[in-house]
Amino acid sequence: MNPTQSDQSPHRPLRAVDIIIKKRDGLSLSKEEIDFFIKGYTAGEIPDYQASALLMAILLRGMTDQEATDLTMAMAHSGEILDLSPILGNAVDKHSTGGVGDKTTLVVEPVVATCGLKVAKMSGRGLGFSGGTLDKLESIPGYRVNLSRQEFLDQVSRIGIVLSGQSADLAPADGKLYALRDVTGTVPSIPLIASSIMSKKIAAGAHTIVLDVKTGNGAFMETLDDARKLARLMVSIGRLSGRKVIALLSDMNQPLGCAVGNALELAEAIDTLHGGGPHDFREHCLEAAGYLLVASGKSASLAEAKSMAARALSDDSAFEKFRLLVQAQGGDIRVVDDPSLLPKAAVIETIRAEQAGWISGIHARVIGETVITLGGGRARKTDSIDHSVGVVVHVKVGDQVEAGQPLVTIHAKNQADLGIAKDRILSAISWSDRKTESLPLFYGVIE
Repeated sequence: MNPTQSDQSPHRPLRAVDIIIKKRDGLSLSKEEIDFFIKGYTAGEIPDYQASALLMAILLRGMTDQEATDLTMAMAHSGEILDLSPILGNAVDKHSTGGVGDKTTLVVEPVVATCGLKVAKMSGRGLGFSGGTLDKLESIPGYRVNLSRQEFLDQVSRIGIVLSGQSADLAPADGKLYALRDVTGTVPSIPLIASSIMSKKIAAGAHTIVLDVKTGNGAFMETLDDARKLARLMVSIGRLSGRKVIALLSDMNQPLGCAVGNALELAEAIDTLHGGGPHDFREHCLEAAGYLLVASGKSASLAEAKSMAARALSDDSAFEKFRLLVQAQGGDIRVVDDPSLLPKAAVIETIRAEQAGWISGIHARVIGETVITLGGGRARKTDSIDHSVGVVVHVKVGDQVEAGQPLVTIHAKNQADLGIAKDRILSAISWSDRKTESLPLFYGVIE
């Protein structure tokens, strides 16, 4: 046998180096080999340098759907598996791959909870240009994101909704590997991205998952082709692991909604829960909520499900459910009832159009990175956040704009930051002297 192929003999003990060589040579790893490697790395028996070598081999050689599923399940089972079935039955979850102005969880979860689903959601913090749900919720004084397991389960059982941070006991292998991917140039691997997302969803007890896979200049998957590959792989992992997964392919070539920044996004979500909010954001939420309701059996058709969701917004019942959520987790309910009490930036200025024309582009990533510069996001995990700062974009791609019309409003902590943000944001907006088409909200669905 060619020793470089390193096919594992049943009489030879598994070794990390043989597994690395096998993947380096483009061969498929067995479930036993993947389980061995993940268990060994989680326990500290396999060092970082060997894990780094395997990650790079996966990046360069790829993985089959079965390999990615085995990796997902190995990472999910590296820690605690939360069983929500006694409380929720068929536990549902929604996950977004991250985007600029993406505050959908704050609206979709209360909407579907109002429509009869029990929602037990674990969310994350923002890193890079993508904002995190927990950071937005922490704009509310007193809101607790670090619930114990028992508090988490008790709350969803009592009021039908909980939204907290992820337990460190869930998929610890993913946490270790993610930190390693960040410093070894292996973040862009589609099998590694898919298994990272799906391992956390499975460990958190989800059986039916709706994924919002974003594509564009403000998404991690910049091309539609890459977004479709990622979506298809996650749907396949779901099928092979006995879960039902639906993936929506959505646009992120401009911010979703208008607000980008923690308190600003929370205020926009509250406005939407009252039946208002930007049209694109509202429609996006109704679509995601609709698929959750259909997938969970609460509705027979997407049209009926979206009507149910729209009623929950128009009659304020979804807002009341959000209010109940905040109250249950210790948040100051006064700021939910009156968002003007949310943290406010010291300097607020609206930039107006100096010309007439059509908006042909709004570079979402530049907007998101500008909000980080203002202090509203993290470049590193240890960075603190200013909840008050951010940007409100008053226009959309395809809009016809007159001179003097508001373009953006910048919320900054001082004049120096305002000046830097102003230059960057104006560079992110492209103009045309002829009519331009608006961008689609969605590019398709993979079931």
